[in-house]
Amino acid sequence: MEKIIKILKEKKSIPLDKFINIALYDKEEGYYIKKNPFGKEGDFITSPSISNLFSEMLALWFVAFWENLGKPKRIIISELGPGDGSLCLDLLKTFKKFKNFYNSLEVNLFEISNKLKKTQNKKIQNNKVKWINNLDEIKNGPVIFFANEFFDALPIKQIFKRKNLLVEKHVTLKNNKKELKFLYKKIDKKLIKYDKILNLSKNKHMLEYPIDAIEYLSQISKIINKFNGALLIFDYGYILNKNKNTLQSVMNHRYNNIFSNIGSSDITSHIDFGLFSEILKKNDLIVKKITTQSEFLQKMGIIERANILSKNMTFKSKANMYYRLKRLLNPNDMGDLFKVLFAQKKGGNFSLGF
Repeated sequence: MEKIIKILKEKKSIPLDKFINIALYDKEEGYYIKKNPFGKEGDFITSPSISNLFSEMLALWFVAFWENLGKPKRIIISELGPGDGSLCLDLLKTFKKFKNFYNSLEVNLFEISNKLKKTQNKKIQNNKVKWINNLDEIKNGPVIFFANEFFDALPIKQIFKRKNLLVEKHVTLKNNKKELKFLYKKIDKKLIKYDKILNLSKNKHMLEYPIDAIEYLSQISKIINKFNGALLIFDYGYILNKNKNTLQSVMNHRYNNIFSNIGSSDITSHIDFGLFSEILKKNDLIVKKITTQSEFLQKMGIIERANILSKNMTFKSKANMYYRLKRLLNPNDMGDLFKVLFAQKKGGNFSLGF
């Protein structure tokens, strides 16, 4: 908070994406840099921590995709924002059951937080895994990029159409110089080129523009086009643009005022999967379908797997497993809110789960 106030006293205002970047990723005060926000003791719970059946289904999908590629002698799985490392650990447990796949496997974890790197390293402890600081470090493939609740935590711009003028949301100080507020300024001309590239509709009155995500998607597309592979995204969001503000802050599993507890609370936004799809297609990848988490997991056989496991469980363990499964699949919980996007190189014919 102090750092943001100091910057605003010098610059008067900063774009929303710059504010989010400082709040979440500042090297000294950033939320993801100084805190482990995952699990009951943190601020939110993700699908992998709800049930390891989620990880099992993902592992089977990865193995099936590798088989579809012709079982190459090397396959890289690159997880973006691996959290506390739980998903990676569970995936590796399942991968070990597929000897040829496991022998071909290399896992890259893309993580910028040194604190989370230490947590992940302590938990995983596997020589198949290495950490990377930049996607440019990937020099061969094929590569399967996987992101579970990664893109929602990236900075966005909020762009509005006021009469015939495009403006973007900024953050500035109130008159007391201690509290923050929003204001609107004419859009940075550098952004207009993206508007043309993405053919964003000028009729939209409001747009959440994922400026950082666009760069990542472009970089990932280049790597997939060069080395072959895929991108699999799980996140909360929508397919058709809602033209509304989805920016939110969360702390201790509750919604939080975005200007309160800066550096100690998460800031996220919903993913515009329709826009993501267009970006990937313009980068020469195929996006055949965007589905819900519920549909994907059910097509992967998660219910059948649960039924098999339940035969050797106590009543209490069985009830707990099905309760967790319901959270993953229920349309009123995570089932429909979370979407799954799969992109692959042109010529690819893989469609499992979609």
